[in-house]
Formats: sequence, C-alpha cells, structure tokens
Amino acid sequence: MAFSFRLIGVSILSCLLLLSSTSTGDDDISRAAPANASSSCDNPYRMVLVKLWIDGAEHESIGGLSAAFGSLLSTDTKNAPRLPAIYTKPLNGCSSSSFKLSGSIALALRGQCDFLTKAMVAQAGGAAGIVLINDQEDLVEMACPNNSTVSNVTIPVVTISKAGGDVIDKYISAGKKVEIMFYSPDRPIVDYSAMFIWMMAVGTIFCASFWSEFTTSKENDFNEQSPEVIAGGSREEDDKEILNITTKSAFVFVITASTFLLLLYFFMSSWFVWLLIILFSIGGVEGMHSCIISLVSSKCKGCGRKKLNLPLLGEISILSLVVLILCVAFAIFWAATRKASYSWIGQDILGICLMITVLQLAQLPNIKVATVLLCCAFLYDIFWVFLSPAIFHDSVMIAVARGDKAGGESIPMLLRIPRVSDPYGGYDMIGFGDILFPGLLVCFAFRFDKARKKNVLNGYYIWMIVGYGIGILFTYLGMYLMNGHGQPALLYLVPCTLGVYVLLGLLRGELKDLWNYDSESTRVADSLLEDA
Repeated sequence: MAFSFRLIGVSILSCLLLLSSTSTGDDDISRAAPANASSSCDNPYRMVLVKLWIDGAEHESIGGLSAAFGSLLSTDTKNAPRLPAIYTKPLNGCSSSSFKLSGSIALALRGQCDFLTKAMVAQAGGAAGIVLINDQEDLVEMACPNNSTVSNVTIPVVTISKAGGDVIDKYISAGKKVEIMFYSPDRPIVDYSAMFIWMMAVGTIFCASFWSEFTTSKENDFNEQSPEVIAGGSREEDDKEILNITTKSAFVFVITASTFLLLLYFFMSSWFVWLLIILFSIGGVEGMHSCIISLVSSKCKGCGRKKLNLPLLGEISILSLVVLILCVAFAIFWAATRKASYSWIGQDILGICLMITVLQLAQLPNIKVATVLLCCAFLYDIFWVFLSPAIFHDSVMIAVARGDKAGGESIPMLLRIPRVSDPYGGYDMIGFGDILFPGLLVCFAFRFDKARKKNVLNGYYIWMIVGYGIGILFTYLGMYLMNGHGQPALLYLVPCTLGVYVLLGLLRGELKDLWNYDSESTRVADSLLEDA
C-alpha cells in the first residue's frame, strides 16, 4: 500500500515547529554550588530530594527546591534527619499552629503570606524544617520579601510542586504515618545521556541523508534508465511525493507554529496532549511503515509482489499489510505504556522513523529558501524561549515543553533518554524541530554534492554534519553556563550549519549557484546528457 505524505507532511512540519527548541534537559533549576551557612537571603537555589517513608516503608522521592534563606541542606543522607511530617493548622502556615510541630517537618500550603513568614512561624513552633507545597506544577523560587538581605530562619526550607504535595496528602489522609528526609546531592555537570542524545540527533540526519542510498537497489539502478534517478538518489516515480518548501511556506510554517504554540500555552490540558499523542502515533506508524517497507523491498525483490484486494484499502501487498499491523500494534503499545520507565525507547523509535520519512518528503530547493526558513526558525526559537517572559511572564516554549498544565501528560514530539548518573533522575531531550530544520539543510547539501559530483573535501555535506554536531555541543555548553536554563537550540545550530554553508559558498565562489540552485533543472539537464 502506498502512503501519500504530502498533506501529512505539511501538517507535521507546521506542528513540529512548536517544539523546535525544547530544552536539552527537563528542568531549568540552578546548579550553583552550595555556599557556607549564614543568615543571609542569598543562598543558592538547589534541587532537593524529598525522601518519603510510609508506615516505615521507604517510598519514592519527590523533587523539590531549596529557598534563598534558611539552613543549607546536606549533600548526602548521612547527616539528614528522618522526621515525621505534620500539616500546620491553619494549612497556610501564616500563624501559630494548633498542632505540635516539635521534632517534625511542617507542611504548609502556598498563599496568604510570604514564604519567609511561613518559615519563621514554623521555626517558632519548634519544627525542624518546613516543606511549602506550591499551588502549581512547577517549583517556585522562594526569596526574601522586600529585597531583604538578612533572615533569622535557621531551619531548612523546601518547596515542592502541587503533584508532590498530592502524593504526601494521599497518605496522610489515609491515616498513614509519613516521614520525610530531604537532602541536596550534587548533580553531574554532564550526564552520560547527553552523549546518546547527540548520537541520536546526528545519526537521524545522517540516516535521512543516505536513506535513498540504503534503500535503492544497485541491480535496479543498473537495469533501469539513469534519468529516473534524481540528485538526491530518489527515483522519478517518487517525485510526485516530494514537498518542495518555498519562501512563502517557510513564513507560513513559523506563523502557524506560533499560533499553535500559544493555543497550547493557554489551553493546554490532558485531552489536548492526548490529541498530540494520537497525531504523533499516526505519523510514527506511517514513518515506521515507510522505513521498514523501503528497507525490506531493497533487499528482497519479490517480497511485495503478492497482493490482496481488501475493502476500503483496495489492492495492498501482503508485506505492506503485515508491516502495517505490526507498526500499529507497536504504536498502541507505546501509547498504553507511555508513562512506564521504558516508554522513551518506543517514543524515540517512532520519532526517528517519522523524522527520516519527513526529511525524505520535504526538501529545500536552494540556499535562498533555506536562509528564509532557518532564519525565521532562529528568531522564533529565541523569542519564545528568551523574550516571551517579558510579555507572558513565563517562557512559553519551556512551559509548553514541560507540560505545566497537561495534567501529568507530556508532549511526545521530542527525543528523550533518561539521565543515568543524575540523582534527581529526569530526561535529557531534544525537540524534533532541532533535528528537522538543520536536517533539511544537511540533506540539501548531500543532494547538491551528489548532483555536482563533489567529493568529501570540496563538498558541503561533511561540513554540515560536523557543524550540526558542534551546534548540539554548544547547546549543552550554553545550558551549563546558564545554570541549566532551557536553551533555544537553533540559536546555536543555525549559525553552525547555515552560517558555515553560506561562508563556504562565499569563499569558494559558489554562493550564487547555491542561492539560485534548481534541482529540477539540474535533473533534466543530466538526463539529456545521459541520453546524448
């Protein structure tokens, strides 16, 4: 069965723009080193692990954030006390509690008064520490009010998200004894997972570039007429499926993506994310089906010859039907287990197959269109990550990527891999747009080099692959220098790919050819030469 990807490709490319620069990490909390204990209000904000015991049995840990005031936390469990957790009464913790807090960790809800007041009230009541439960799903930075520089709080102060508070409340409401220990282990500068994210991103573009070479039979190339082969290695029979991006469509993509991003930001909900999950699953199924069929067909000539005539589907090969069923089953299994610890594997497989297929479908005709598209994406990325807080009081891109209002669901349009050496867990991730946009340029470089019969040294492709890899490394460097704040990856990727391409073209005197390059005219001219 042949799938037509033209309309699907337009929709996917528009939607994928919204996550063109999710952070390469799933948090933006400072990684500053601890300072000496003091009564100041400028303690570094540090990630905290809130470890739970339920009726004496060790339970999962909850992520938290320390305050700019109060005592500093231990970096290990050796010096961290394990104490019972008790709600303050009133729950807001703004006045003396009617419950005895001595020798316990006080639990208070956010609101009614400032954080410092809650901490001082809990300390006066004898609490050994206080956990402030936010009314939202993020971790709020707790500073002293009115720019104060001195604090009399000597107990540790930690905030957790609403979801974390719900976990604790569930057990306390059930009459169970809840004990808490919190500490702040140091985080590695770079987790091993970053290397695998780098390999997946670069490998996806590399595979997409050479995909037609992998799946084109040399025997067919010899027997068929060479005019049927275009510069990128695809046969002319597939030319009708190619989506040539234009300058106009480049602007439309960015405008559509910005609109969709705002819709997600304002109306994000679990059902909205479920809609994205369904769309991603459909795209992943088609991408996986296309990749598997093209690979099998290139190795086994007669595998797709046996056909069936089915209602609605019409004539379809048995191979295509079997592969389709397997792909659908794979996607359904991933969607059903998407919250499992291993679900990232299925998400990455579906995502990589989808991106390889999209990069086969969509092509840049020349550097002029590439410049418009990537520059628009470059500005889009920077605006929605760094400049949007000035208007929306929040980084829209990061808020959407985190799924702050998604009811525990996460957006699937990204590659992710768990952090193996980070005590706080989480994932390193990269948005599809950070692969697709530079990938379009890298694939164009491959087609151009092949059409112009350039070798590795005087071609452009190898420089694009190297530039893309370096751009990803710069993204991680920027993330480290900005204390873990989510980065617009295209801020680094566009200069390292498009910038290098234009500079090389200028130095080699080929920029005019690259700017006005027409792959269709080149193909026709090559065909005429072959016929002659």
